[in-house]
Amino acid sequence: MPSSLKDTTTLHNGVKMPWMGLGVFKVKEGEEVIQSVKAALKNGYIHIDTAAIYGNEEGVGQAIKESGVPRENLFITTKLWNTEQGYDTTLKAFETSMEKLGLDYLDLYLIHWPGKDKYKDTWRAFEKLYRDGRVRAIGVSNFLVHHLEDLLGTAEIKPMVNQVEYHPHLTQKDLQAFCKKEGIQLEAWSPLKQGQLLNDPTLIEIAQKYNKSVAQIILRWDLQNEVVTIPKSINEQRIIENSNVFDFELTREDMDRIDGLNKDSRAGSHPDQMMVGF
Repeated sequence: MPSSLKDTTTLHNGVKMPWMGLGVFKVKEGEEVIQSVKAALKNGYIHIDTAAIYGNEEGVGQAIKESGVPRENLFITTKLWNTEQGYDTTLKAFETSMEKLGLDYLDLYLIHWPGKDKYKDTWRAFEKLYRDGRVRAIGVSNFLVHHLEDLLGTAEIKPMVNQVEYHPHLTQKDLQAFCKKEGIQLEAWSPLKQGQLLNDPTLIEIAQKYNKSVAQIILRWDLQNEVVTIPKSINEQRIIENSNVFDFELTREDMDRIDGLNKDSRAGSHPDQMMVGF
């Protein structure tokens, strides 16, 4: 089990990915994102997750530069937006993201949503970027089992990561089992269901037992399920609190109780219905 923010899981190509990072979904470009990324880096985080559609890649890049943390010590992820899917458009969108981030290489590049029929062409472009050494790892986001099976039918390089909505109301057991079998690392976006889980009575009861916050309990549950997690916060105290999950362990019984909260309910879109920009 990871014991600090620096601890990593090894992806199937040998690249080490930190178990925990800071997500910056809905964090405003400019001061807000710069300050939250700098706060995270100052407090030991080394993994930052952004996306083209978040509109804050420039701020993330500036924060990295100003933080003074050596680039090689960091793990930076961004994602390709739906409207840019396709071979040539993907390669162009990648260059735009890199320019905004001010980076020479990326640690992880993800296809943000599967959409309908372009992700195989998109994936060929990802494979090129990977072979060219522009990206250390490539993966997908919001892919269900049927998308993965379809992609694996033609892919020359297997995705290293699948980042999906994952929390106690959406435990995605079948997807997790499939990814494990294929050696694809599962990663959780919206681990706290955009705050909707913080008032859950079962989680509150478990949090009191361990003398932790509900957020800390959920993040610990992610880690014990071997799921990489990227909670978002713009508050430095909360950023620190979210990372204080390495000094306790949930019992099997409490893990099962949390699993039992599953309702197959999402805060975001269902991947099969998400067609924005396609």
